Amino acid sequence: MDLHLRPIYQERASDSNTLGVILVEKIDSVSPITDNFDTVLFIITKDSDKPVFTKHYAFEQKKAVMHIITEKQIQKWLIVGYNKKIVDWLFYGKVLFDRNEYVETLKKNLKDYPFEGRQVKLGVEFAKMIRRYEESKVSFDARDYFDAYNHMIEVLHHLARQAIIQQGRYPEVTVWNQLKGYNVEVYNLYEKFITSHKEIKARLIDIFELVKLLIEESIDESAQHLLEVIAQQPRWSVQQLHEHEELNIYSVNLEFFVEFLVEKGYIEIDRIETKSPGVYHRYYTVEKK
Repeated sequence: MDLHLRPIYQERASDSNTLGVILVEKIDSVSPITDNFDTVLFIITKDSDKPVFTKHYAFEQKKAVMHIITEKQIQKWLIVGYNKKIVDWLFYGKVLFDRNEYVETLKKNLKDYPFEGRQVKLGVEFAKMIRRYEESKVSFDARDYFDAYNHMIEVLHHLARQAIIQQGRYPEVTVWNQLKGYNVEVYNLYEKFITSHKEIKARLIDIFELVKLLIEESIDESAQHLLEVIAQQPRWSVQQLHEHEELNIYSVNLEFFVEFLVEKGYIEIDRIETKSPGVYHRYYTVEKK
């Protein structure tokens, strides 16, 4: 560590709220993992008024960034899949401070064991996947084949991440290399799609039905979390669903996911009369098992 940053690190490590400090240094001339900063100080705290706090520093001809992130925010990112750099920082950064082995335990859980929130993560990935799949079909029908191709690549990425999650592992940034050891079927599907010599239109026609079958096969497991939450009370308005702490993690895909499950018969509609004749409130319900 550069001597200029040592006082900053030591001050944070002495704070009883700090759980861990990780140092990530730029290796290549272009470094997406560090956002092209020479050094990243990644600090995990137990709690804070601000879930993410960032500061930039300059010294000599170098630049550094400090990210102070709460434990809760990191767990949310790990479940949703946003900010994938977090995984790289955890696995490849140098641990400078680790209170009660918090960082090492987090790394071990991510690498070796089914992580907390597995069912939530499956649902989040599935919701993203079915939206992309529908977007690919819409683009295809509009003869926008390049857009349909790009959407399908995203579909396959979500499919790969789901396959890894189903094995109780956390999807790493290098997801396709990771997938080889867990699901050859999905890996080969992706490889054939991107390396085929067929025209893009023909490739898409070949893969739509295959992916559709994989989606149908994974509905029960992927929808388990959402359905369990909805079954907790007799009926829900869409606003109640959005406000529920466990469901807002689905973000913009929540309503799309719910409507998908309505169409598949997993969620039922309960219509309640409004003051306007012929107009009903639409509530969502799941039979409690």
